[in-house]
Amino acid sequence: MAEQQPQDFAESLAAAVGGGWMGAMGLKILRATLDEVVAELEIGPAHLQAYGIVHGGVHAGIIETIASVGAALNALPHGRSVVGLENHTSFLRAVRSGTLRAVAKPLSRGRRSQVWEGSVYDNQQRLAASGRVRLLALEPEAQLAGARVEMPPR
Repeated sequence: MAEQQPQDFAESLAAAVGGGWMGAMGLKILRATLDEVVAELEIGPAHLQAYGIVHGGVHAGIIETIASVGAALNALPHGRSVVGLENHTSFLRAVRSGTLRAVAKPLSRGRRSQVWEGSVYDNQQRLAASGRVRLLALEPEAQLAGARVEMPPR
């Protein structure tokens, strides 16, 4: 019997999340399942800090984004959305150019919180950054920063 492939939401996510931080950074989701999110970013001048290397905030933002996508895919079927509570990202290798490839996988997927681990690799598949993101699953009527959290379109 053939093994069933997990549903990949990357194409529908690209259509739904074209703008915002992902659009500004040029981050592209290549694969998005309940168990793994993979993304790529072509490094450009806007991603570099004063020494000409990728800014740590870019690495942290990529890790938080792909962890959030994975957590949201797991929370949405239950009518919940997710928000990040913690992002601990370590910068392991300086990168100046090329393409970054990032992968996030769940460590814990509870009803109220999730923890995802993300890794960012350079062109030679060397680990450039690693991080963990803890996310809170919000109830359907939850408010955030004084406004009701609106579920993204499905």
